[in-house]
Amino acid sequence: MTAVTATLHTTAAEALASALPTAVPLVAVAQPGGPSADLQARAADAVVASFVGGVSADLAVVLLDLAAITAAGGVDSGLVSVADVLRPSLEAAVAPFGAGVLGEGRRDSAVALVADPEAVVFALTAAGQPMGWIAIRIRENGTVAEPIAAAPVLSAGNLGRINSVEMTLTVEIGRTRMSVRDVLGMEPGAVVELDRSAGAPADVLLNGRLIAHGEVVVVDQDYAVRITKILDVAETV
Repeated sequence: MTAVTATLHTTAAEALASALPTAVPLVAVAQPGGPSADLQARAADAVVASFVGGVSADLAVVLLDLAAITAAGGVDSGLVSVADVLRPSLEAAVAPFGAGVLGEGRRDSAVALVADPEAVVFALTAAGQPMGWIAIRIRENGTVAEPIAAAPVLSAGNLGRINSVEMTLTVEIGRTRMSVRDVLGMEPGAVVELDRSAGAPADVLLNGRLIAHGEVVVVDQDYAVRITKILDVAETV
């Protein structure tokens, strides 16, 4: 592992730790010697995601009190998953990697990731007390550059700040598939047919995940969506 790659691991872990919506601020400390027995036992329940870009990486967050974040995020309502709550933290972690795409976070096993010799494990602590772990595995697709300075992140306060986590809500009224020739041939005035009929419900997506159906309405000359059905997490996977 090069010095630049080691710096990337550390920068990403520190950014992720500072952005986690926990009751107290967390500190990420590199854990040499591979995963501990406790981490190996708990890694079966983690939030994992992958980033693809000039520098690609796999990330996992294992928290001792993941249930507290789950409850505080209102996941029992089925509207927001724990992966949604941690999405901004994962975005903060990959910011130093530069341009790329962060895949959808999901609650899954990270046993294989934490056991990989290429992964770097960081212990999460608060006032010296263990709170969890972060595992990051960087896959070098080319020249690894110095980490990009991440935007400053507010220090964690209490679990109530989860309610202030901003997420991207998208309304999709339809889609279609087109050949490259048809795309290149588009011009102003062209009509593109979508895969839904008039009056069909629109999809409401949270961070790219389908969470509800609704109908498009107009409010004060602006488009809006009236929610007609809320889907629980099980229906969206």
